[in-house]
Amino acid sequence: MTAPLKVGLIGLGEVAQLMHLPLLADDKRFSIAAISDVSPSLLNYVAVRYGVGKLHPNANSLLTDPGVDAVFILTPDHLHAELLEAAIRSGKHVFIEKPACLTAGQLAPILAMPRRPGQVVFVGYMRRFSRAFLELKQRLPPLETIRHVRIRDIIREAPFFVAQTRNIFKPNDISPELIAEGRAKTQAMLRSVMGEDCPPDALRAYQVLTGLASHSFSAMRDLLGPPQGVRYAHQHHGETVIALFDYGHFTALYEAVIDDVSRFDAGIEVLTQTQHFKMNYDTPYIRNLPTRLEITTSSATETGTEIIGPIYEDPFRIELNAFLDSVQNGTPNKTSLEDSMADLELFAAVSRHFHQTV
Repeated sequence: MTAPLKVGLIGLGEVAQLMHLPLLADDKRFSIAAISDVSPSLLNYVAVRYGVGKLHPNANSLLTDPGVDAVFILTPDHLHAELLEAAIRSGKHVFIEKPACLTAGQLAPILAMPRRPGQVVFVGYMRRFSRAFLELKQRLPPLETIRHVRIRDIIREAPFFVAQTRNIFKPNDISPELIAEGRAKTQAMLRSVMGEDCPPDALRAYQVLTGLASHSFSAMRDLLGPPQGVRYAHQHHGETVIALFDYGHFTALYEAVIDDVSRFDAGIEVLTQTQHFKMNYDTPYIRNLPTRLEITTSSATETGTEIIGPIYEDPFRIELNAFLDSVQNGTPNKTSLEDSMADLELFAAVSRHFHQTV
């Protein structure tokens, strides 16, 4: 029997507590060997909750731990680039939550870094591992038959759902100075793409792209290939983003709206002359909510809808399987750093239109 993969987690906030820690703890193929966080109280809480013996006061200490085979980078986005670079230099396998970096300029030199032979660097785009998405990809008609694609993220933010379903430990021992420093770094990174005179709404819209929309852009590319360009994009108050992608003979419309209506309406629709493919995602903050794919086909005289699902398998678990498969068997990783660069370039292309429409 293969020994468990010994993993170390850097960052123990919401996504770690909701998804990664429970999945890793429940899976005998993994062992949570070490953890690190800037909050001592959170570090101690997770150590007791999950029986972790090694607590590292900082990320660099964990990255030099010989008892760790793979590192999970689950920190706020502004820390990703520096931690990713250090993790690659450590020679350990890396799982990093999306986005890999906040800007293409940060990722470019990291892509040029040498890596240990066989070292896996995996970016967490769990929606691309949903069974409904994989089924849609398998059944997708020839691209030349597609007339229109609609991709949407019409949602309420996570706290509404999390407050009713899971108890998240929220530390109060992180210094205000460190929080302020993180916000300042984030703003500087965003302005490096958007410009120093960019208004706050447009900066917030770029964060929507790197956060919420990154799942959809990544899935769109996986399904359809890269677009030829961005025909149009607009943001309103930072949390409504519309983008129209050029695929030659059809367009793909992306819609993001973050509001206070309590629902999570995310999905992909593909339309041909005679078929309508529609798949949905529900909020990932409640584990094992189902996904579904509906395929409506019409002829001159008949119509019918095939429903695949509901599918309850957790996309985060399927994603974890893919990461382990790459580490243990060398299976090619479809959510690589190189793949992630394409999203960062799309974010920049979309955001350039914001200056024209603010």
